[in-house]
Amino acid sequence: MAISDRSFARRLDLTSLQLFVAVCESGSIGRAAEREAIAASAVSKRLSDLEAAVDAPLLYRHARGVDLTPAGETFLHHARSVLSSLDTMQGELSEYAQGVRGHVRIHANISAIVQFLPGDLGVFTTRHEQVKIDLEERVSTEIIRAVHEGECDIGICNPTIGVGGLQARPYRQDRLVLVVPARHPLAALPAVWFADLLDHDLVGLHGNSAIDLAMRRAAAQAGKPLRLRIRVTGLDAMCRMIDNGLGIGLVPDRAFDLLREIGALRAVPLRDEWATRHIQILARDFAALPVTARLLVDHLTATEDAAASVGAHSPHR
Repeated sequence: MAISDRSFARRLDLTSLQLFVAVCESGSIGRAAEREAIAASAVSKRLSDLEAAVDAPLLYRHARGVDLTPAGETFLHHARSVLSSLDTMQGELSEYAQGVRGHVRIHANISAIVQFLPGDLGVFTTRHEQVKIDLEERVSTEIIRAVHEGECDIGICNPTIGVGGLQARPYRQDRLVLVVPARHPLAALPAVWFADLLDHDLVGLHGNSAIDLAMRRAAAQAGKPLRLRIRVTGLDAMCRMIDNGLGIGLVPDRAFDLLREIGALRAVPLRDEWATRHIQILARDFAALPVTARLLVDHLTATEDAAASVGAHSPHR
């Protein structure tokens, strides 16, 4: 069958497109079937029908799961584009419905999730009980990619690289502090430069996190290597490692306020300008988001404005 046949569009259905994307994201027909609550055999049949419709193999099937063929890569790109356009259409039409209901997918970095999102999302869902929010933790580089590819509606992170044409709005601001055991020699200092930490063992977050990338860049500018003794996946784990003498590390200030009870720890301000970080909300096109996602973005940016107003009048600043 030629791809240009007029019957091509009639041979495709949205459910099959959604299942194809689910299989690609999960890397397995079985995992996708479980996620979508459908029999694996039914998923496999729909994939075979898609391959027959495009007259090309879309997936390499092997014992560990599936991989995309070159045709599958192209098909996945267009499938995501079609589904994203349908989400936009749904969002515009939902403005005519009574009440606000919908589904917002968010990918956010650990700093935003620990410090700000629990409270902000709690207020939003109280006001909009029919809105479902799916929140996943990702590092900033993965968040940028996910927004580009339509895996989520909005991303929340503090990018240390360019966002590649995505739109951005300010969300919150934090500042990195050095966390050390209470008896550490640096604990008594009023503030430190990051370069002065490079002679000490460090506890770091997983690679490509915003904190990890900022530390690596600062170390390169100082002309010294990072003495990373251990990497962890969470800020609470980092504080536990520091409390047990495995090194020192950088943590966002508000996160440390929540975690300081983990052990006998002290926070020392960093003098470096880059220690102040601006967390942003990212989207491909804010105006094209579904109405529920736009409501959430408006709520989060209003929260940022309120926080900035409080900070400007705080006697501690």
